[in-house]
Amino acid sequence: MEAARGGGLKALVRSNWRNAVLVCRKCEKKLDGGFGPDGDVRLAKALKRHLSLKKGRKAAAGIVEVSCLGVCPKGAVTVVNGAASREWLLVQPGADLDILAQTLGLAPAEHR
Repeated sequence: MEAARGGGLKALVRSNWRNAVLVCRKCEKKLDGGFGPDGDVRLAKALKRHLSLKKGRKAAAGIVEVSCLGVCPKGAVTVVNGAASREWLLVQPGADLDILAQTLGLAPAEHR
């Protein structure tokens, strides 16, 4: 860590994230919702609410919307688990958020 500070990098900023999940914003926009109790919410927002995550770096996990990941599935959203980035998920509208959270290694609030 000392070498990093001496190499012209700024001081480190810590977060509480145990995991980072990337969600394709372009896929979400094409679906225009499809997630949450009423099926009218973007996947990233629905997953954050479902897991009762705080905002920003104080959250237990980071769910980050990113620009196009290049897969562009029809009728699904591309999701990447940062801890297991070799396998990408294609999540269809109405998917069970408990199962998705388990697959991504994120435990719902009541199971922590």
